[in-house]
Amino acid sequence: MTVWITGANGFIGRHLARALADAGHSVHGVGHGALEEIDKDRLGLQLWLNGEIDATNFSALAGRSGLPSTVFHLAGGSSVGLSISQPYEDFFRTVVSTARLLEWLRGSAPECRLISVSSAAVYGANHQGPISEDALTLPMSPYGQHKLMMEQLCRSYAITFGLRSTVMRLFSVYGPNLRKQLLWDLCSRLHGGDRTLVLAGTGAEMRDWTDVRDVARFLVKVNDGPQSKPFEVINGGSGIGTSVADIAGALARNWSRDVAVKFSGVVREGDPFSLVADSTFARAALFSWQVPVAQGIVDYVSWFKESVH
Repeated sequence: MTVWITGANGFIGRHLARALADAGHSVHGVGHGALEEIDKDRLGLQLWLNGEIDATNFSALAGRSGLPSTVFHLAGGSSVGLSISQPYEDFFRTVVSTARLLEWLRGSAPECRLISVSSAAVYGANHQGPISEDALTLPMSPYGQHKLMMEQLCRSYAITFGLRSTVMRLFSVYGPNLRKQLLWDLCSRLHGGDRTLVLAGTGAEMRDWTDVRDVARFLVKVNDGPQSKPFEVINGGSGIGTSVADIAGALARNWSRDVAVKFSGVVREGDPFSLVADSTFARAALFSWQVPVAQGIVDYVSWFKESVH
């Protein structure tokens, strides 16, 4: 099976490319960033186009690989903070790239299945306990708003033109090679000599922490399974909530025994209190999350220490 990944050179994209290649698929990618031949081979990519997510590059890739049976759409904005400071850039990367892809698929590969990666940020605040896919969506940031716009575009093309589309809303994805967000920031501060970590918020904020290796496996599982209707939304979370205080504490303990973690009590803009998935779909698909948070934190700290030496 020929599959494409937009954003294959990103954090999740790299893990997904390897997982798809290991599953026997012919994997090709398009997005930003140069890749040496040795890196391309290591990721399992047969072809890589460094460039914009647009029709010209889609057609160029099709001319070399043939039409895809599935496109995994991972390209887009990846930071709440950047979406607040640069909202138009986030809109362009998330919404415009999706519109370009859908329009190209409509004209050139209408039988192709699209699996788009969205975010639990579309749910917004005021949720208690596991959040189901039909819960109210009230994003608190441009990042979440743009992910919801992306989803609505996919729904529109499915209803109007019959393009099969699955949206996976990912929760708090972390793991080896993640060079941003909470775990990276904490490790960077500890590496720099900090022994007291002061974090925003209260520490009681709940998140559904999912290791990127599991996320890649889940995306492969979804691709291998049936799609019962033209458009579907599924949660990409384990259903297990872990507080930010527990995550930070576990990381600090794995780093050193003399690290203190404190919280300012000041809640950041665009930061919901609880985002934990209702994982009914994953259970029905017989998918099991294999990397518990405790092991994932150990692996992340080990990777970070190796990467900075």
